Amino acid sequence: MKTERRHDIDWLRVIAIGLLLIYHIAIIFQPWAMFIGFIKSDEPLEVLWKPMTMLNVWRIPFLFFVSGMGLYFAMRTRNWKQLLLERTKRILLPFLFGIVAITTLHMFVFQLHYNMPLGYFPHQGHLWFLGNIFVYVVLLLPVFYYLKNHEKGKIQKGLSALMSHPGGPLLISLFFVIEVLLVKPQIFALYAQTWHGFFNGFLAFFFGFLLVYSGKTFWQTILRWRWLYVSLAAILYGIRYLAFATEAPGYLMAIESNCWIFGVFGFGYKYLNKPSKILSYLSQAAYPVYIIHMFVLYAGAMLILPLEMPTVLKFIVITAFTGIMCYLIYEFIIRRIGFLRPLFGLKWQVNQVANVKKLTEPTGTKNSELPEFLNLDK
Repeated sequence: MKTERRHDIDWLRVIAIGLLLIYHIAIIFQPWAMFIGFIKSDEPLEVLWKPMTMLNVWRIPFLFFVSGMGLYFAMRTRNWKQLLLERTKRILLPFLFGIVAITTLHMFVFQLHYNMPLGYFPHQGHLWFLGNIFVYVVLLLPVFYYLKNHEKGKIQKGLSALMSHPGGPLLISLFFVIEVLLVKPQIFALYAQTWHGFFNGFLAFFFGFLLVYSGKTFWQTILRWRWLYVSLAAILYGIRYLAFATEAPGYLMAIESNCWIFGVFGFGYKYLNKPSKILSYLSQAAYPVYIIHMFVLYAGAMLILPLEMPTVLKFIVITAFTGIMCYLIYEFIIRRIGFLRPLFGLKWQVNQVANVKKLTEPTGTKNSELPEFLNLDK
């Protein structure tokens, strides 16, 4: 079944991963960076953390929402066996490969930088996100296929009616509020390998699926009320910043997180739902870049931090280094070497003529080339 191409979600996914890179680079310049396994600059730039605290409550949940949406579209052309096999190849394989061959690289750089004994240390690192998604797929597949088999039934009609009201999306926040009240995370934005991160991601993934399952009313609602959601998010962030030194009670941060997300979806739906040659390329690159970026930025930090230059310039140079090196590694190694492609979530075969053609197509990346766990055009 052919579905409408959603270029806005592709753009938002690419932008979110770009912000992730900047977020991780900003951590290098915080006094506590080494406590969470990052290389630390001797000269901090704590001012960077203020805008980062606005991002950190919604950037990861947003990607889980998008992943749930992608699963809905993928199910339209696959049965459960095909879908599970596809997710195993596109998510589980890069996840397992990354644990033994990618995350170990940035740990090696960390050990080298601090003159620590060099050791091989397989770990999830930033790839915990992929592991969580695969678990969510396995757990929720029966529920999602039940809903698929009862499409246009009472559940879908009820969801559609609920999402036609501006309070409908906000009602979802209650489930995220319940999660923080039960799990009681010490730090709301500490998602990686925590129970809070697991359950928060589970809810975002589940509701991401339900939002697109509910039909077009959700998109029409967030388009119309996007300023409301962003305004509520900004007010809650202001309260968090002024009254709580950026770490407000979890229930307030859960509501703020969802308001940012719905506002971003609304603005993206209005302004970004257009094809682009650049988007065609970036949509393919985003997944491999996500996988390799930590090693690259660690290498950049090790090389650039010792240089004599202003701290702000070091941040800029490390950011540029990370972006350029990720591009070069993707373009000239991952993308062009056939056996490496599936290890980074891409298709096995390399067709240079087809790749060149795709870069010149005005309609955007072909569906089959997008990273499966976030592909919305299925």
